[in-house]
Amino acid sequence: MDIDLERAAVQSSLIGQDFLTWLWATSEQQQGIFQTPKGETFLLLVEQRVTVQGGEGEGKETAVCSGPMAELKEARAGLKTGKKVGQAKLRIEHDTHAWQVSMNADQFALTGLKTPRVDTRVEEGDDPDGIFLEKLFLIEQALAYLDHVFALFLKRRMGPEWSEEVKRIRAWIQAA
Repeated sequence: MDIDLERAAVQSSLIGQDFLTWLWATSEQQQGIFQTPKGETFLLLVEQRVTVQGGEGEGKETAVCSGPMAELKEARAGLKTGKKVGQAKLRIEHDTHAWQVSMNADQFALTGLKTPRVDTRVEEGDDPDGIFLEKLFLIEQALAYLDHVFALFLKRRMGPEWSEEVKRIRAWIQAA
């Protein structure tokens, strides 16, 4: 039983690493532009902070690259040496709204979701729950965009075109 749990944790980590690497390459090559099935265009970018990791146990190495306008060259250089993306800060934009969230590949977890600012002024006649509901809507919207991009990734990852995707990603890494 423990072996199955351990294997599941490793597979989850690998899918998370593959997703973040694919997302970084794809978003950079597409200028961050993605489209929902309904034709809604949004941006999803890897920016400001990326962590790459290589090795295991005592020999595990981690490189953190960050900066407000960082090109993340050191992180891409780490990918060239076989390191995997362990964590990335993502930016989502749609219309005038912008979200930021960090994603951890090992736990496949999102942390620190920052939504667009919500007007907290309550005027007479306003629904007292309106501010809360608007915030929930913005959270749901960000998660829907992430779900859509993850579904795109899974379709490619589990499909016959994955070998072509790997070649494209490797070429992107080598071009750094």
